[in-house]
Amino acid sequence: EVQLAESGGGLVQAGGSLRLSCAASGFSFGDSTTMGWFRQAPGKEREGVLCIGSRRGTPYWSDSAKGRFTITTDNAKNTMYLQMNSLKPEDTAVYFCAMDDSETLGSCFGESAYDYWGQGTQVTVSS
Repeated sequence: EVQLAESGGGLVQAGGSLRLSCAASGFSFGDSTTMGWFRQAPGKEREGVLCIGSRRGTPYWSDSAKGRFTITTDNAKNTMYLQMNSLKPEDTAVYFCAMDDSETLGSCFGESAYDYWGQGTQVTVSS
């Protein structure tokens, strides 16, 4: 059974940084793995933040994340990270990681591209 476990959320002041982790079990990263981070703010639909459709794919950033958020991976630990810098109050949301063992061509922000989802971790940015 594949499980994704997020951690690293919390409360941070505006301008600060957080690194979210997404540890995968029952799933190994490969060249074709699609990886993504999504978020859902109160009263809003879930939206894509940053994703990549394969190991050598082109990352896709939302306009709000561009220049501030980065995806990295530690294949030995089967863990994906979301480094978030220069955080703003509007970044407050529940953040979800998602993965799929099939490559995604083009934009990887469609939720149907992912078979596996984490449970979400709360990020709160105070002003």
